[in-house]
Amino acid sequence: MKNSNDGFLKGRLRSLKFALKGLWLLLTTEDSIKAQFFIGLLAVIAGFYFELSATEWMIQLIVTALVLVAEASNTAVEKMADFVHPDYHKKIGFIKDIAAGAPAFAAIFAMIIATIIYLPKILELF
Repeated sequence: MKNSNDGFLKGRLRSLKFALKGLWLLLTTEDSIKAQFFIGLLAVIAGFYFELSATEWMIQLIVTALVLVAEASNTAVEKMADFVHPDYHKKIGFIKDIAAGAPAFAAIFAMIIATIIYLPKILELF
């Protein structure tokens, strides 16, 4: 919540505090975020093992962030929808299904990019 007595720097620090709280809540309460974060960690380990180039690292980190942001946004939409209308409603269900499509798109493209990056490296092992 914005406090009119906060100066610019104090306001940014308060915002950072809320953002870090949101990250903590996502990582400690949401199974989908936990799963995607774990997959991201595996990708980082694989990146070190296969000695990714700087460009490959950047692309991998961007798509990992994209998946996590999409999951977080989906979670926010679902929580808001459940708060506004706790009982099943066809329109709320439609909204939640559309929101769930965002991380699905991100994950599909992340898998395609991972295949492009890692398949040649894996094939070199054989």
